[in-house]
Amino acid sequence: LAGGACFNEKADSHLVCVQNDDGNYQTQAISIHNQPRKVTGASFFVFSGALKSSSGYLAKSSIVEDGVMVQITAENMDSLRQALREMKDFTITCGKADAEDPQEQIHIQWVDDDKTVNKGVVSPIDGKSMESITNVKIFHGSEYKANGKVIRWTEVFFLENDDHHNCLSDPADHSRLTEHVAKAFCLALCPHLKLLKEDGMTKLGLRVTLDSDQVGYQAGSNGQPLPSQYMNDLDSALVPVIHGGACQLSEGPVVMELIFYILENIA
Repeated sequence: LAGGACFNEKADSHLVCVQNDDGNYQTQAISIHNQPRKVTGASFFVFSGALKSSSGYLAKSSIVEDGVMVQITAENMDSLRQALREMKDFTITCGKADAEDPQEQIHIQWVDDDKTVNKGVVSPIDGKSMESITNVKIFHGSEYKANGKVIRWTEVFFLENDDHHNCLSDPADHSRLTEHVAKAFCLALCPHLKLLKEDGMTKLGLRVTLDSDQVGYQAGSNGQPLPSQYMNDLDSALVPVIHGGACQLSEGPVVMELIFYILENIA
C-alpha cells in the first residue's frame, strides 16, 4: 500500500534523496537554517504487510530514500485497509512486542480537505492562477514523436468547482473525452514540434469549455495564445472531438485545462 505525498507547509524540514559522486543514493534532510527540526516532511509512504508475527516486532518503520516505509503484519494490514475504506483514523505501534519502554507510534489521520494545493502554479495560456484547483497527474498519457521531439500530456486541471457536481453523464465518459482531446491536440501539433520548441513554447496549455451555450477551446504557451499559424490544424483536430463531448453533457459547464510538454526525443 503506497502513496505520494504533497508538500507539507507545516514541516520545518524535508527528506531528500541525493545521488553522490559514486552514483549511489543517500537520504538527507534539508531544513531551515538555525531552526530546530520538529516536523520532517516526506515525499511518499509505503505500508508493507510482509512482517512475520514470529519476528518479535509489532511493526517496523524506516526511512527509504525520501519517503517512509512501515512494515506491519498481514493481520494489521487488513485492519489498516478496513480503516481506510471506512475513513477512520488508525494507529500503528512500532517496536519489539515485549518492550517495556514507550514505543514509536504512527498515526493515520483523516483531516479536512486541503484547498491550498497548486500554490504558485499558473496557466501557460493566460497566467490564470491554478491555486486550489483540482488536478490529476497523467503518468501514462498521450505521447507522440515527430522531428526529433516528443509532445507529452502530463496533467489536467478541472477549473469548475467540484461542489457544483458538474460532470458528463458518466465519469468514464469524462476520462475518455480528456484522452481523445489530448490525442487530437498532440497529433495536430506533431508537424510543428520543432518550431514550437525553437520558439520557446515547450509548456502548452489547452483549456476546453463545454456548456449549453458555449463550446470551444483556448490554447497557449508562456501566458500568450498560440500563434495563428497553428490554429487551422488545431481546429480541424479538436472541434469534432469537443463537439462530440458536448453531446454527452448532462449538467454543465465542464471546463478543464490540459497541460503538455515538448521534449527532446532521446532514443
